[in-house]
Amino acid sequence: MDFQVVVLAGGVSKKLLPLVSKELPKALLPVANRPVLSYVVELLELSNLKDLIVVVEGEDAALNVGAWISGAYADRLHVEVAAVPEDVGTAGAIRAIARHLYAKDILVVSGDLVSDVPIGAVAATHRRHDAVVTALLCNAPISGPLESVSSGGKDKTKKPGRYDLIGLDPTKQFLLHIATGAEVEKDLRIQKSILRAVGQIEIRADLMDAHLYAFKRSVLLEVLEQKGAFNSLKHDVLPYLVRSQLKSEVLLNGIPQAEENGSEKVISQSNQQMLSQILANASEPTFHLRHTLNTNGSDSVRRTHKCCVYIAGSSKYCARLNSIQAYNDINRDVIGEASHLSGYSFSAHNNIIHPTAELGAKTTVGPHCMLGEGSQMGDKCSVKRSVIGRHCRIGANVKVVNSVVMNHVTIGDCCSIQGSVICSNVQLQERAILKDCQVGAGFVVTAGSECKGEVLAKKWN
Repeated sequence: MDFQVVVLAGGVSKKLLPLVSKELPKALLPVANRPVLSYVVELLELSNLKDLIVVVEGEDAALNVGAWISGAYADRLHVEVAAVPEDVGTAGAIRAIARHLYAKDILVVSGDLVSDVPIGAVAATHRRHDAVVTALLCNAPISGPLESVSSGGKDKTKKPGRYDLIGLDPTKQFLLHIATGAEVEKDLRIQKSILRAVGQIEIRADLMDAHLYAFKRSVLLEVLEQKGAFNSLKHDVLPYLVRSQLKSEVLLNGIPQAEENGSEKVISQSNQQMLSQILANASEPTFHLRHTLNTNGSDSVRRTHKCCVYIAGSSKYCARLNSIQAYNDINRDVIGEASHLSGYSFSAHNNIIHPTAELGAKTTVGPHCMLGEGSQMGDKCSVKRSVIGRHCRIGANVKVVNSVVMNHVTIGDCCSIQGSVICSNVQLQERAILKDCQVGAGFVVTAGSECKGEVLAKKWN
């Protein structure tokens, strides 16, 4: 398909400290012992989308991502890695590479997306409707969107979930309202005119914006140029396009455009009934197909635009690695219920133990577990629902439950690890007990330590 693809791969996300560093940026965080970015790249490849611009925040991170891509995909894909300043935001990242965008339609996807939703289907929906934007919506996790959950995991039940409130037309094809998670904790204001049309608009809190968008390039770049303060595609650009979609319909029907009054949009009482009728007709073919006439009577360019959605089926997997809790959950899922995403063949015991891995006597590696290349485990160890990386050295009587252990980790005898992430080159001395902890790369946990809900990491210079 003749879409240009932009993968927004982030950089060293502060939300993911201490898991990430300049050497291991977010895009290269291992999920089932392969970089999270590989899941998006291979999903794109399945839809025959092989010409990619991967945007990385920070020069060092970009060099590391580029080196990995060169080794992994050199003869399969054409990938250009572009470095942009750190903390530039998703909208700023697109601004920074705007001169490289030339196709009519641009597919923008987050590099932290792990999914089996066919991207080609989103692109086809976008083309069929000739939309200015088409957003992929997926079922939100039962506990609420992953970004709402705290990093430590210990108090995640106490925090209110943040949801995307999404307004759809009766055919569930057009996006008529969106309030993203960050706003929902505050007072949420919806125009009375929209509420009056509630018979025609379905407000959903069970769907998640997956941060995969097809944009009409000309409209996207025009908005980014005009709205220099816009920082985020999800929080700024998409809601703006949805609002202006309604405004353009209002203008075409002879209703004055809504006036700005602080953060509220105000529409006079006399016009609300007509706006409700416009919204009620949203699914009719004529809704987005009205044209204006030039002074000479000829048909001119459309003055309205369509914001569309592609809603993934409930059987599809869709998650973003945008928090430490999400990192734990996605690793567990990819070797569990979503094991088809891992790319590995599972054993008769429903686990993955690399042929070069060594297990001591009476050591058990349960189902939904992974043990990487060259790793060694001593006697009487137990691993449950966990991923263990490559070339780890694990002593005797060690228990690992619901955890991720990265590469080259040394774990002494009689250690217990539960609900934790252990980064590469960490040393756990004997009898260390960790519950709901994150241990940064190269850290040494001293013998007999008991830690719960803690971040253990070297101080950054």
